[in-house]
Parts: sequence; structure tokens; C-alpha cells
Amino acid sequence: MTFNEEQNLPACLASVDWSDDVVVLDSFSTDRTVEIARAAGARVVQHHYTTENGQRMFGLTQIPFLNEWVYTPDADEITPDELRDEMLAIAADQGRPEAFFKARYKNMFMGRWIKHASLYPTWITRLVRPAKVRFDREVHSVCASDQPGGLLKAHFIHYSFNNGLRAWFDKHNRYSSVEAELAIENPPPPLRWVSLFSRRADQRRGALKAMAARLPFRPTLRFLYMYVLRGGFLDGWPGYAYCRLISGYEFMIGLKTEELRRRRQRLRI
Repeated sequence: MTFNEEQNLPACLASVDWSDDVVVLDSFSTDRTVEIARAAGARVVQHHYTTENGQRMFGLTQIPFLNEWVYTPDADEITPDELRDEMLAIAADQGRPEAFFKARYKNMFMGRWIKHASLYPTWITRLVRPAKVRFDREVHSVCASDQPGGLLKAHFIHYSFNNGLRAWFDKHNRYSSVEAELAIENPPPPLRWVSLFSRRADQRRGALKAMAARLPFRPTLRFLYMYVLRGGFLDGWPGYAYCRLISGYEFMIGLKTEELRRRRQRLRI
């Protein structure tokens, strides 16, 4: 999926040039994104963007693909050879029961992998059978299926700041507005204390989010958790800066949630 990704798209496309069916789902970019995609041999489909899960589902349900399995990287991601080989082996095995696979990523910032500050490992769905999955949630969409999922061993590389800090702030300003609306509409799930000690990273992360939603001073606590408890200080200055950025994002969500709550109660902001 792309919108004004001329900075990131060439490297992303080059890392998937082994595929016989590359599709760029573009939200009517105003830069050279479409030109770059077509020059690289990709098919370009344009569709107006409303929400992240809506755009993903349009791509998976309305675009015909040549293959049963579809790999869905973002434009700021690079696909290493190890990940390519693992996915091709999965696609060649007709007996696999899985409907989707998740992969870990190495988040890059200021020229280095911020392993500790980025709360590695974070698992994101990247390989799917389109007819057997759906994506929910307007931001940071989540994959669901009636069939089992799997985990990929190899990583992809994520350059989430490649478009500059201004673009990062713009995106997270939009995301925080959606997160605030979701917080108002969907109270936090029940806290399952046993999940805090699960061997599965996704279960631990879910339990931590449920606990964090109930704590005061969340921006400060999130910074301390990432920087001190998870060892963000080991990532040097980039780790400190990244933890501050995420703490600020948490603060924006909290402020906007309170703003929405007061507006619904017809109180002054």
C-alpha cells in the first residue's frame, strides 16, 4: 500500500523483484510513486484510502492475484533473501494448513537497529492466503482467520523514519486521533495476569496493554518501561530518542481521549 512513497518504494520493490506478480495499491499519490512502480514492472491499482484495515481488505478481496499466497510488505520495508526463501518454501508446500504467517522486524532509526527500545520481537502478519483472512482495527490492523496461523523465522527490515520525522509526526497525529476514538468506543479488555508471564510475545504484549490502560501517568510509565525495563538505554541516543517519541505518542492519545470524553459530556475543552 502506498501514498507518496517515492523515497521508500524503489528499495522495497527491488527487494521483492523475485516475485512474478508485484502489485502496488496506491491511494492516488501526488509524487512519483506510480511512475516508479510501473517502471519496476509492478501492476498499479488505485483506491481511495479510508482506514488501514479497509484498504488492506480492498486489496485482498478486489485485486486478482496470480498466486495463492500474497506477501504484503509496507513501502518502507525491505525483504531480505532469508525471508524470501522461507516464504517461497511455504508457498511450494501444498499441504500447509495455515492461512497466514507473522514475521518479526528490525526497526531502524538513526542508522541502527533499535532492538531494545522497539520492544523486539513484535510480530506482524505479512504472508496471507487472501480468501481465508480478514483484517480488523482502523490502525495497526490485526489479522484474523478461522484457520491457524504460523510464525516466520526470518526478519524483514523496517525503515519507519525514512520519510523524515515530519512524516512520522504527521502519521502518528492521525493514528492518535483514531486510537482516542477506539479508546472511547472500546473499553480495555479484562486483564489476564497469567498472560503477563506467557511464553508468547503477542500474549504478553496484550496483557501489558490491558494493564497499561488502567494505570495513571501512562506516557511516563511507557517511557520507563521501554527505556529502563526493556533496555532501551542499550540502544544509545537513538534508543533514548525513540522512547521519547513513543512516550509523546502515548501522551497525544491520552489528551485526545480526554478531549473526546469532554466533548461528549458537552464540557469545555
